[in-house]
Amino acid sequence: MMRGAVIFGITYVLVSARRLGYLPLGRPGAALLGAVAAVASGAVPAKEALASVDGATILLLFGMMGMGAFLELDGFAERLQAYVAQRVRTRRALLAVVVWGAGITSAFVTNDAVCVLGAPLVVALIRAHDLPPSPYLIALATASNTGSVATVVGNPQNMLCASLGDLRYREFLVLMAPLAVVCLTLNHLAIAWLHRADLEGALVPSSTRPSIVNRRIGATLLVITGTTLLYLGGLDLAWTAVGGFTALLVIQGRDANEVWPRIEWSVLLFFASLFIVVEALIRSGLTQAFFAELPLQGSGGLARLSALFLFGSNVVSNVPFILVVRDQIATLPAPKLGWELLAMASTFAGNLTLLGSVANVIVAERARDVGGLGFRAHLRVGLPVTLATTALGTAWVGWMGSR
Repeated sequence: MMRGAVIFGITYVLVSARRLGYLPLGRPGAALLGAVAAVASGAVPAKEALASVDGATILLLFGMMGMGAFLELDGFAERLQAYVAQRVRTRRALLAVVVWGAGITSAFVTNDAVCVLGAPLVVALIRAHDLPPSPYLIALATASNTGSVATVVGNPQNMLCASLGDLRYREFLVLMAPLAVVCLTLNHLAIAWLHRADLEGALVPSSTRPSIVNRRIGATLLVITGTTLLYLGGLDLAWTAVGGFTALLVIQGRDANEVWPRIEWSVLLFFASLFIVVEALIRSGLTQAFFAELPLQGSGGLARLSALFLFGSNVVSNVPFILVVRDQIATLPAPKLGWELLAMASTFAGNLTLLGSVANVIVAERARDVGGLGFRAHLRVGLPVTLATTALGTAWVGWMGSR
């Protein structure tokens, strides 16, 4: 059954390479190839392949993407860009707007959606004021990751941990929201210090006085607020998100054919295929052998566990790693604490390198016209931010869990 491990290894290489010239599959295509190979080779029986896909996670992602699609269609980013350009006076103030705007919004609209909406806004501001791109692009990418730790719908890995670990929205918010605020502050200070020379100077304000919210945007924001309140009330996350999206389809009265292309179907395909590929790896017995030699339970306590989660999330990528480690979490003395720690560490792990999260790649790709975001430039901020926030998060989750 080692063929499952081989298929996973090849898929991981193709996914990590993103796009090879002789095999231009991209991440979703590479994951789909791996899933088909897993079924075709018998590593995962055809009748059991779909059962390995966590439908709740896919459904939750779909609903969140759908609500984000309406904000994009309504021109929310363009209106916000014009509003910021009129009111922000200095480069340092603009950095604060990007960090806290991206960080707070990502907790409720997901980090990837925030980067899809925010990247054109930040690029437009960079062009309009002839700004150095790095601090603002890094701020968008890292803050959207950092702030997303606050809720179980903030990013795909939190959604997955919530689904597999039965984490509740309200409890998770109470635990992680204070941590998100402190870590966003650290994130902000790190960028401000490391790019202090780039942040000197004033901006020329726009003479226009735009309104951020119109009727359509107001309706979308109201529905997003409503779904958040329902999450807090304990309703099912996935169906509440899909219900919010469906409500917008009805309320907005917009042709649904305008909405479907705005949903990242390739991301849904990527996650669904990845479930099957990881199932092939688990069935190979390799993960059991690995954890027999290096069990999650061991000396070092939560610090060791958090370091392992951080390392694994960067080596295997956060979502596949969560799928690989899910059975081992049940062996911990406090599985719920393990899932909370895994959600935190896998989220902050996304800031370590440029390829650490999809959000980072989105920003880099959509900012090519202003020089993009380089690997070393990101690492300069991402490394200290990741280490500091993960250490703080480990201490916080451990302290709260012991109460």
